[in-house]
Amino acid sequence: MKASIRGMTATSLVLLAGLAGNVSAADYPPVGVDMQVKQVTDDVYYVEGRPGAATDYEGFVSNAGFVVTPEGVVVFDALGSPSLAWELRQRIREVTDQPVVKVIVSHYHADHIYGLQVFEDEGAEIVAPVESLDYLDSEVASERLEERRFSLDPWVNDRTRLVRADVLLDADTTYEIGGKRFVVHYLGKAHSDGDMAMLVEPDNVLFSGDLIFEGRIPFVGSADTRQWLEDLEGMQTAGLTALVPGHGPVAQKPDEAIGLTREYLAYLREVMGSAVEDFTEFSVAYDAADWSAWESLPAFEAANRINAYAVYLSMERESME
Repeated sequence: MKASIRGMTATSLVLLAGLAGNVSAADYPPVGVDMQVKQVTDDVYYVEGRPGAATDYEGFVSNAGFVVTPEGVVVFDALGSPSLAWELRQRIREVTDQPVVKVIVSHYHADHIYGLQVFEDEGAEIVAPVESLDYLDSEVASERLEERRFSLDPWVNDRTRLVRADVLLDADTTYEIGGKRFVVHYLGKAHSDGDMAMLVEPDNVLFSGDLIFEGRIPFVGSADTRQWLEDLEGMQTAGLTALVPGHGPVAQKPDEAIGLTREYLAYLREVMGSAVEDFTEFSVAYDAADWSAWESLPAFEAANRINAYAVYLSMERESME
C-alpha cells in the first residue's frame, strides 16, 4: 500500500487522504482539549501542549510542529495519542490541502509517538533515530502502551499501535523539500536513548524536541545528563528566528530557553554528584538541596524528586567508570 501511495501525484494523495479521513475518523475518539495552531513564520507552525504530567489534559502535554511546502507538509513529532494526532491533522488541513509527506520523530517517548499511525496511514514517510528500534523491541514499550490504554482511555485504546520508522538515522541528514532545507541533527543518547533536532531553512527555526523544556521541569528518566548538557552547551543559536521546544511555548530568545534546561540539569548533577562523592544518602542530599529556583514551575512536584534520584544513580555509575 505504501509503495503505491508514494507513486501518486500530490493531488491524488490529497484526495486519498480525504477519503481515508472519512473512513478512519470513527477510530479516533474526539478530544476535548483546545488545540490551537500557532504560526512561527510564513510556513512554520506548531501546536503547544499544556504543562503537566504525561496523562494530564488527555495526554496533550507535548508539542508538535509542521512546515508547509509546495511539495507537501513535513511534521515534527506526533503527540501522545492517535486522537491528538488526528486533531492535529485536521488543523493542518485548515492551513493547507497539501499531504503530509514526512514525519521527523525527535525521540521515542510515548507523548511524542502514539499519533504516528495517523500519518503512516496517510502514506507519510516516518524518520526516526536508529535507537527507536531498541525502544520498540523493549518490554518498556509494550508495558507503557498497556498503561496508557488504561490511563488515557479512550484516546489510547486497543487500536493504538507502535509504529516503526521507514528511515532510521545515525548521523546528521539534510532533506530538500519544496524549497526548504530540513537539517536533521542526530544527537544520540541524551534526553532519551536517541534524540534528534531539526533546523528549518531559510526560516531558521529550530525544533529541539525534548532537549529543551520551556517553562516547566524537564523529564529526566534514564537520560544521559552528561551528554544532554554537552549537547545544550554546543547548540548553535546564532541567527535563529525562533526555537520550538518539545514542551512549552516557542522561544524568540533561544539562549534563554536553553538556559533553563541547562541550569536545571547542571544543578542536578552538581548536587547529586557531590552526594555520591561524599557517600551521602540520596534523601539527605535531596532534602538539603535548594530547589527554590524551580519549585514554582509546572511538573515540579511530579518530576523533581524522580529526576534527582535518576541522576543520583547515574552519577554513581559514572563514578565507577
